[in-house]
Amino acid sequence: MSLLQYGIKKIKNLPCNHQHKYFFIGPPLLIPVYFQFQIFHNMIAHGLWVDLVWCISYYVRYFLCYTQFYGVLWAVLLFNIVRFMESHWFVWVTQMSHIPMDIDYEKHQDWLIMQLVATYNIEQSYFNDWFSGHLNFQIEHHLFPMMPRHNYWHAAPRVRALCDKYGVKYQEKSLYEAFADIIRSLEKSGELWLDAYLNK
Repeated sequence: MSLLQYGIKKIKNLPCNHQHKYFFIGPPLLIPVYFQFQIFHNMIAHGLWVDLVWCISYYVRYFLCYTQFYGVLWAVLLFNIVRFMESHWFVWVTQMSHIPMDIDYEKHQDWLIMQLVATYNIEQSYFNDWFSGHLNFQIEHHLFPMMPRHNYWHAAPRVRALCDKYGVKYQEKSLYEAFADIIRSLEKSGELWLDAYLNK
């Protein structure tokens, strides 16, 4: 269900018109808080006991190693700081090429067009490749999901040439533009929700 539909149905779980502000708070808590509980809940609910034992063994090994050097408090802080940074990085990198795109409904387009409408690339550079783990090539990632990511830059010129040949839009932006797009898109969809919530 889209935010607009939430607004029309008068659903207000969160003040969605402020989502572009709390996006800076929510994502950093995604992995350290939500995913940690969700992972354990999923393993217990589905009876994945071997996975649960391996997961618990990770925490036991971590704390056996790090508490000797840093003590319990600093080991817990280090664990959560790393998870906090990982979560922030994960959300920004995965959302930078997706949130701004118009992908709410199936438009009955062919597969290639659907992939190109659903995402865009971030300019290729050594930093962008490293920072995003080669996910700056989202178009190629969608077209060839099984291809090793470090090979996407080889495929990109061929995909772009194919798009040029058939007049298909191949979008590419800077990293800064992509990050700014996230905030703009969240703000815009939040305004649509608020308008629907208050007026319809």
